[in-house]
Amino acid sequence: MILLRHTVCGTLRGARNLSTRASAILSALDIPVGAAELPGVYDGQWSGSGDVLESVCPTTGEVLARVRSATPHEVHEALGKSKEAYLHLRTVPAPKRGELLRQIREALSAKRDVLGALVSLEMGKIKTEGIGEVQEFVDICDYAVGLSRMMNGRVVASERPGHTILEVPNPIGVVGVLTAFNFPVAVYGWNFSLSVAAGNANVWKPSPSTPLCSIAVTKIIARVLEKNGLPGAVSTLITGGKDVGEAIVASRDVPLVSFTGSEAVGRVVGKAVQSRFGKSILELGGNNASIVMPDADMPLAVPAVFFGAIGTAGQRCTSTRRLYLHRAIAPKFLDTLQKLYATISVGDPLVDGTLLGPLHTHAAVGIYSDAVDRLRQSGAEILTGGRKYDHASLSQGNFVQPTISVPKTTDPADMIWSTETFAPILNVGLFDELEQAIEWNNAVPQGLSSSLWTRDVRNVGKWIGPEGSDAGIVNVNVGTSGAEIGAAFGGNKSTGWGRESGGDAWKQYVRWSACTVNFSDAAPLAQGVDFST
Repeated sequence: MILLRHTVCGTLRGARNLSTRASAILSALDIPVGAAELPGVYDGQWSGSGDVLESVCPTTGEVLARVRSATPHEVHEALGKSKEAYLHLRTVPAPKRGELLRQIREALSAKRDVLGALVSLEMGKIKTEGIGEVQEFVDICDYAVGLSRMMNGRVVASERPGHTILEVPNPIGVVGVLTAFNFPVAVYGWNFSLSVAAGNANVWKPSPSTPLCSIAVTKIIARVLEKNGLPGAVSTLITGGKDVGEAIVASRDVPLVSFTGSEAVGRVVGKAVQSRFGKSILELGGNNASIVMPDADMPLAVPAVFFGAIGTAGQRCTSTRRLYLHRAIAPKFLDTLQKLYATISVGDPLVDGTLLGPLHTHAAVGIYSDAVDRLRQSGAEILTGGRKYDHASLSQGNFVQPTISVPKTTDPADMIWSTETFAPILNVGLFDELEQAIEWNNAVPQGLSSSLWTRDVRNVGKWIGPEGSDAGIVNVNVGTSGAEIGAAFGGNKSTGWGRESGGDAWKQYVRWSACTVNFSDAAPLAQGVDFST
């Protein structure tokens, strides 16, 4: 384990005594560093007079900003302005909306590195991952620019002479996007880009613990909207807690709600939206597994598992949480993996070379500790990790040791295997036959990402076929984590069945109409029905 310390420790004297490390990033993104409080609501104008949210740096414990969230009245007003913005945007031709997204892409790209640094500062992921997250927003804008000219319906043959049937997509209205702390920029980007291409206005309710990322992104988008004479409420921001989320989810003016978060909250959101016959996109728990066969390419598989388990300190929806090793290669694989764990560089995520930053909150440290305690109490063997770092230089942050454990049982119904812990804990089980490993992979409630390491095409065929993985992401010789934007992203079962980003995901952001057009001089009925007098 290598310690990487903070490179900037000074402070600027002001209303919040903000560190130079933080103030340089915020200033570059036009976020006032001297203000006692920041407005957290944007619907064409900045406001906010509700509860105060604190943005806390997980690396140092420093309070980065205090943000005024929305009152119930401000939520109501913002939703109203979003609906008005939709009525305007839906009349803009789709390729013109694509040009808008191209300009937003350019504006985001110009601020990519500093916005990525803000992700590292506020969320805690390492610098390269923070920049990569912003790049995802840039990439999905590129995708949506092209999509704006290809959001096609279909022509369907009619059984009636002189008739044709069209399947026509149109904008759906206002889209509510409720995002989680672990991807405070990219997930809004996935939704916003496709939604705007489709002609919708958007209401963003970010995690209460990452308001600065949402404010910075909203400022960038708002400038482009203003430059093009479009209402700011095309991209409305409403920061707040549970009450704000509930108001958006309950609103009949929001026909589509995209929610990223826990299975427990997702179940509530799904029921609430369905109760008013709205649509929902749910991206919930992961609990992802990698399976390693004896013929696997070990120099590829070991680093991929290493990144999958430790990247973002185990706080990705696609993080590798279960590792199933063929018994024949398990000792060698684990020995190599443990040696990699011993080299991990931990510290300030803004320092080049850091590979492990902090967990996002102090509460997350408690969840990690409780999970490790359960493993120990159950008789699991802890191969490495299992506690907080005790170095003085890390004492102000939420730093925990990446953990590898070998539980006593491989029963997938056991809580150790069936419950997702959002922390860098990797549980290992040994198998003898691929069919056994696939059964374990599929036996948990979640179904987001999965990975098989093999060079045998017969194993590949089984893995990606009807007898294989039941997850939404089924990889071969690629880790569970780090999806590209071109394919639809999402999972099955208790992960929620939602799909975002590429592929056919755009079809969720429109309402579909079947339009039968009669261009003949007769009006025959379908199925040969005769209703003449």
